[in-house]
Amino acid sequence: MAADTNAQIVLLTFPGNAVAGVELGAKLGVPSQRLELHAFPDGETLVRLPNELTGRCVLLLCSLDHLDGKLLPLLLTADAAREQGARRVGLVAPYLGYMRQDSRFHSGEAVSARTVAAVLERHVDFLITVEPHLHRIHSLAELYHIPAHAVSAMPAIVDWMRREVRQPLLIGPDQESSHWVAAIAAELEAPYLILDKVRHGDRAVEILMPELAGWTGHTPVLLDDILATAQTMITAVRQLKQHGLPDPVCVAVHPILVGDALSGLLAAGAARVVSCNTIAQPSNAIDVMPLIAEAVKPFCHK
Repeated sequence: MAADTNAQIVLLTFPGNAVAGVELGAKLGVPSQRLELHAFPDGETLVRLPNELTGRCVLLLCSLDHLDGKLLPLLLTADAAREQGARRVGLVAPYLGYMRQDSRFHSGEAVSARTVAAVLERHVDFLITVEPHLHRIHSLAELYHIPAHAVSAMPAIVDWMRREVRQPLLIGPDQESSHWVAAIAAELEAPYLILDKVRHGDRAVEILMPELAGWTGHTPVLLDDILATAQTMITAVRQLKQHGLPDPVCVAVHPILVGDALSGLLAAGAARVVSCNTIAQPSNAIDVMPLIAEAVKPFCHK
């Protein structure tokens, strides 16, 4: 991008997104600025933005894990940016929370994916995210009336695996992951397997393993889009080790890693736990900010 075009972009990073902000800013050729938030004694939030926003495209970098505590400051910031003359306000949310409840599974339940989308689209002009958890909803266009773009993490994951893993055997945790795992396997020209998972609760998972006798010379790589409690992966790691395979590598796009999830994976026998940098965690090793930067540029130049 030309220097005069860069000057039209303001990148504001929310707490917890500072490292990603520096990386994204470097790819966009603009400085990242940490958003100034102040908490009053009663818990309410004061937002203070830079003054030079007139006519500029303001990018709000905020990964939406643990969204309950982030949503109101985000909306206040978006509205303040527009009131200070921003030409466009875009949300860059590497992780888009509240996507699991995309349907009403039992009477009386809220469909949170639709509610969150309805709130966000009233306050921002466009949304950029990475690998949103889409199942019964097949496209962000089914949720959002503003431009909403989903960046694929696949190129970054493939590049990392080519460098770091010798003779991989890709393993998907359940049937929902099958298309994604198969596509990565095709790029790597590597074999893959899909496990059968039966979930009995938030932390109770049963895994049915396929025949593994012919794969002892390969490095098993467990792939998933989200690592929250990591119970599925922990169960899979233990069973893979019981079948005599090498210690598996665990790879995820979004490392929520609730509680002792990371230490639990390592204790179960994972050789490495690696994630994309969509949420700041010690596991971050796969950089998706270049992919996000390329997706952002067309929206800021309109």
